[in-house]
Amino acid sequence: MLSARLLRWAAWAPGIEDAAAWAGWCAAPGPIAAEGSPEARFVPPMLRRRCTPLTKAMLQVAYEACPEPLRPEVRTVFASRHGENKESFPLFSAIAHEQPLSPMKFTHTVHNAQAGLFSIAAGNRQASSSLSGEADTFGAGFLEVLAHFERDPARPVLYVIGDVPVAPPFQHLVGEPPSSYAVALLLAPRGEEGTPLAFTLERRTSGGALAWPQALEFLRWLHTGATAALVLGAGRRAYTWRRAA
Repeated sequence: MLSARLLRWAAWAPGIEDAAAWAGWCAAPGPIAAEGSPEARFVPPMLRRRCTPLTKAMLQVAYEACPEPLRPEVRTVFASRHGENKESFPLFSAIAHEQPLSPMKFTHTVHNAQAGLFSIAAGNRQASSSLSGEADTFGAGFLEVLAHFERDPARPVLYVIGDVPVAPPFQHLVGEPPSSYAVALLLAPRGEEGTPLAFTLERRTSGGALAWPQALEFLRWLHTGATAALVLGAGRRAYTWRRAA
């Protein structure tokens, strides 16, 4: 069993933009809007003009969850199941039709775009990971955070996950409601502050489809204060979180 301490969190979705609004949503969850983006005015204008809605959302929660003195010092894990699919799918279409590609649009499609922009905006030169784990992206990203702790146990890790809806021609393939959201968790390997969490990865069926993205199910579990474990996953993998003593 592995462990971590949750120091701070932040989340954003269209119309659900502060802790009070998220507490209300967690108590009585409803559909998450598919379109929208925060203003992210803290990002320098030259960088902000390069930001897509997904990037703005992920940077917004990253800044809210991580205090300014820590931003240049934390390791980071950025995760997204679908990434900048609204930017990449038109490029695929252009390739299929033998049309020229836009270098500017290509820069937004790489999976570490958000990590790179955070590094520039925060002056952060620490180690960073960017990943996608299909339906298990949230659990895979949390496991990556724990791997960072093994490499540098004295340094906290900022975990940021977000997604926007899949382009309409592919929506029926993913089996999830279209939604735009971002969640950031500031985690530490040990200490006296924050919420202690125990984590395990098991080879077993974890259950059926969820009504909400896994990161938002995790937020609901945090807010309920339930003593029961949270089990998330797809197929033969089950990621399990418990409140540690």
